Amino acid sequence: MSHVFPRHSKLNPPTAVAGEGCYLIDSSGKRYLDGSGGAAVSCLGHGDAEVTAAIKAQLDKLAFAHTGFFTSEPAEALADLLIANAPGDLDRVYFVSGGSEATEAAIKLARQYWVEKGEPQRGRLIARKQSYHGNTIGALSAGGNEWRRAQFAPLLLDVSHIDPCYEYRLRQDGESAEDYGLRAANALEEELLRVGPDTVMAFMAEPVVGATAGALAAAPGYFKRIREICDKYGVLLILDEVMCGMGRTGTLFACEQDGVAPDIACIAKGLGAGYQPIGAMLCTSEIYDTIADGTGFFQHGHTYIGHPVAAAGGLAVVTAILNRGLLPRVQEQGDKLHQRLVDRFGQHPHIGDLRGRGLFRGIEIVENRETKAPFDPSRGVAGKIKKAAFAAGLVCYPMSGTIDGRQGDHILLAPPFIINDDQLDELTDKVEQAISAVI
Repeated sequence: MSHVFPRHSKLNPPTAVAGEGCYLIDSSGKRYLDGSGGAAVSCLGHGDAEVTAAIKAQLDKLAFAHTGFFTSEPAEALADLLIANAPGDLDRVYFVSGGSEATEAAIKLARQYWVEKGEPQRGRLIARKQSYHGNTIGALSAGGNEWRRAQFAPLLLDVSHIDPCYEYRLRQDGESAEDYGLRAANALEEELLRVGPDTVMAFMAEPVVGATAGALAAAPGYFKRIREICDKYGVLLILDEVMCGMGRTGTLFACEQDGVAPDIACIAKGLGAGYQPIGAMLCTSEIYDTIADGTGFFQHGHTYIGHPVAAAGGLAVVTAILNRGLLPRVQEQGDKLHQRLVDRFGQHPHIGDLRGRGLFRGIEIVENRETKAPFDPSRGVAGKIKKAAFAAGLVCYPMSGTIDGRQGDHILLAPPFIINDDQLDELTDKVEQAISAVI
């Protein structure tokens, strides 16, 4: 009998014993194509010799030194590399152990920034419906997925949520993509005026929404207008790239493709590629200097922030992404994957939308393609597809609640950047096999 507290007590998952490239192998020898990188984590695949060597070498030198007393060489080097490739005025890196910690730190930094600026009335956060920013109380408060929030509602912070930029569902007939993007962004200004702009500290959003909406990218011009609104009212822009960043969409930072830069950015998942738990919050020099010239102390912290071994792993991962030509490869293989999905599902009666960027792709499943009506939630379509895909030897990321946290189903695909053409065929075949088995 296991004493592990699992994600779901009714499931009895197989034991993973090995990883090899794009595959995971269980204790029976069965191989699974990792079509979602776990949860968009394993961007380099499994068993990367350079990354594991870097981690082992760091362990031989120094395993741990608390950041209350020391910095470390790999943390300094990784911060330098990230800032050298970061957009806009991002200038400082605060290392954490994962995505929820990164977004939690971002929210707290935004608050402390305004306190130290002499505007303590700014304590409100605005985010979007159908977003996901993590599972700590602050991060869950920022997230806009009602199913994830429901049972914890009494514990959550008061955060405003505007509609997502969801072109497939919310763009009106006769409205251009650009006009819709502008209209969707203007919802932020409307909410700012409703609550009082001088009470708002920040707006938080995912450049490409991951788990809750299935690789949902913004309409053209949306984020440029968001940036204008934030600047107009002095509101900080926090971009959560925990899932969509670190090359997943074809650029190191996803926001590069929208032509904007945040005041605070959050990264994780692909930063460590699964080899070590690591995340980071990046902020501009203006934000950092405000703290440095004030109290000098960011009132936050965890024991394992800036962990030397995690930083060494992250440094090896980001170096590999940049030096192995993986960013253009993500774009190339992402285009190939999209074309395969279009060829296979473009006219499928139960596929409503195929979307995403790079190797971050979403398939929205519907009962009626013409009306876009979703399947009844009681049918549990996403969960059944996940089970059928797993039986076929594919790890993918189906989720329910795509539309409003209750209705709608999608499949999220986020394979390793090293995936080859034959494996793209295998991925597409097994997705089709799973969908056919369920619907």
